Amino acid sequence: MYSIDLNSDMGESFGDYKLGGDEEIIKYVTTANVACGWHAGDPMVMDKVVRMAKERNVMVGAHPGYPDLMGFGRRKMVLSHDEVKNYVRYQIGALAAFTQSYGMKLQHVAPHGAMGNACQYDEDISTAICEAICEYDKDLIVYYCAGAVLGKIAESKGLRIASEIFADRAYMDDLSLVPRKMEGSMITDEEIAIQRCVRMIKEGKVTSINGKELDIKGDTLCVHGDGPKALAFVQRIREKFTEEGIEIKHL
Repeated sequence: MYSIDLNSDMGESFGDYKLGGDEEIIKYVTTANVACGWHAGDPMVMDKVVRMAKERNVMVGAHPGYPDLMGFGRRKMVLSHDEVKNYVRYQIGALAAFTQSYGMKLQHVAPHGAMGNACQYDEDISTAICEAICEYDKDLIVYYCAGAVLGKIAESKGLRIASEIFADRAYMDDLSLVPRKMEGSMITDEEIAIQRCVRMIKEGKVTSINGKELDIKGDTLCVHGDGPKALAFVQRIREKFTEEGIEIKHL
């Protein structure tokens, strides 16, 4: 029997600016990665998403990013080890206040955007993130992009880990995500994206943007909730996974 956790990045609206279809997407996923107010999100948005997650038995994790609202956390920043550590600790603590108030336990931490991409190879940033998690709660699961050094460092520190794969992103030959500025970085054909997901889960294989066959491990599948077809896409994924005998469930 095959199984997968289905997650989506949520809570990325801010003030009067609305991004993504959280209210609909949350009906179809098992886990929400919630923005903590630095790359996106605010206290009102965080409260709303956590409340919806509670109502639907959806697990909640922190989605910390760089302090970069203007760039949506997708721009590189040069930060010290302690800055990364404390920025992550600050954001985990902010979201945990909301989960605790609803009688929920924070499940995981999934670094966002440029911070998450840096975790592919940057041992210092990855170590800083893991230190922040260890010092707060060693029961938290670390979501890391498949193949990233973050997973190895988290595991070495005794943390639980979950390898994250992406439904709508293309991969480079080294399993890093194709930079968004490059043509072909996003997989826009729903059927191709879903077939890739099925193959990653059942065969542990994915084809890179250059045609290379790669081994990949997937514990949790990310479906981005901010695209124009996001809702239809996640509905179609659930239908296809049922047909393929893939169970969608919490970690």
